[in-house]
Amino acid sequence: MPTTEANDRVQLVFSLFDADGNGVLESDDFELMGKRVVAAVPEAGDIARSAMLGAFRRYWETLVRELDANGDGRISAEEFTAVVLNPERFDATVDEFADALATMGDPDGDGFVERPHFTALMTAIGFRRPNIDVLFDAFEPVDGDRIPAITWADGIRDYYRPEKAGIPGDHLTAGTLR
Repeated sequence: MPTTEANDRVQLVFSLFDADGNGVLESDDFELMGKRVVAAVPEAGDIARSAMLGAFRRYWETLVRELDANGDGRISAEEFTAVVLNPERFDATVDEFADALATMGDPDGDGFVERPHFTALMTAIGFRRPNIDVLFDAFEPVDGDRIPAITWADGIRDYYRPEKAGIPGDHLTAGTLR
């Protein structure tokens, strides 16, 4: 059974991924979001940008494959939650997305994501700045105000785990829901 926190996290992600605000997810939402995220860190290399765009496309493809029984190319919030909070159906997609996003945040390849890159990427997705700052601090930055890229990737994975509560990612929903 998903925790209340997990449901809140997924509800927020759905609202952010619904880039055109029409209440359903469609392929165009993921293309738009992917382009925003890739543009957020212009110094990221072509390989990282390509991987990020690919991760957004596969995220969408997984949703369509798992949910779009009538073939209309639209995913509702209820359908989204049913797949995203099902590790057996969505873990591989989350892994690819987490790794691609963390790599985008580490354009110099030193294994660390600096706060400005983290903030730019999370803002491009649509998260609120105060929540982004609290989340970054929850990842316990090290010298130079940076976090290990693997810490962020693992935090993204935790964000999609239905049994998780009290995780750093829960800071993203504070003050945004209910």
